[in-house]
Amino acid sequence: MRRPVQALLLALSGLGLLRATLLSDLYLRYVKEGMRPLLVASGVVLLALGAAEGWSYAARLRRARAADGSPAPPGDTPDHGHDHGHGPPWVAWLLFLPALSLLFWAPPALGAYTASRETPQAVPVTDQDDFDPLPATSPLPLTLGDFTRRVQQDRSRAVQGRTVLMAGFVTPDGSGDGWYLTRLILNCCAADAQSVKVRVHGVAAPKADTWVAVTGTWHPSGTLGTSSAGAGLDARTVERIARPSNGYTDGPPLVTR
Repeated sequence: MRRPVQALLLALSGLGLLRATLLSDLYLRYVKEGMRPLLVASGVVLLALGAAEGWSYAARLRRARAADGSPAPPGDTPDHGHDHGHGPPWVAWLLFLPALSLLFWAPPALGAYTASRETPQAVPVTDQDDFDPLPATSPLPLTLGDFTRRVQQDRSRAVQGRTVLMAGFVTPDGSGDGWYLTRLILNCCAADAQSVKVRVHGVAAPKADTWVAVTGTWHPSGTLGTSSAGAGLDARTVERIARPSNGYTDGPPLVTR
């Protein structure tokens, strides 16, 4: 790859990272929030390397011109009749696609397509003494994981008959019958995403990937408070909401009623 192209590629990659982390929250589509300082540092380093590479090439070009009085060819080094065997230049241009995408078009966040192909995350086992009494609030805001734990592990059956409020995005059932309220959770980055799902009954599925807040009651299936109970909801209302800035968490609904 020619040195001017190398310098430009490094600079564009650095600018793309800085735009995604300092000027927007696009980086949250791909990694956890805690990765931001490392990404900012990487963007600064790439930008500095691009500038250094460009300055080095320009200095070498000036020296070559001073030496023989004519401009040097724009290769890695001044060409003195030797064939350096550069590869086909079109290959190098393909490397610009990911750099330019960060600057002008960011790939969308993970959603229903990923969730429908991921094995749902196992809900951690909670000791009975660790289940706090539920507040009297109605509807009761819960995360998908909290709801699932209460349904399958809380032998006091505290969620029975309670109207709960949860938020997530729509994932159609693979069979085309019904849908799931879903959250994707990251351990590090988008490559290790795992899903948490609650089956929704009684309401037609909104468009896939739509973020919604759902109120309803537990859908009787199996024995409540045991692993045989299904994490399902008889929906009463479904309200479209904006995607939270950090959608890769199993957070409580960001709505007020």
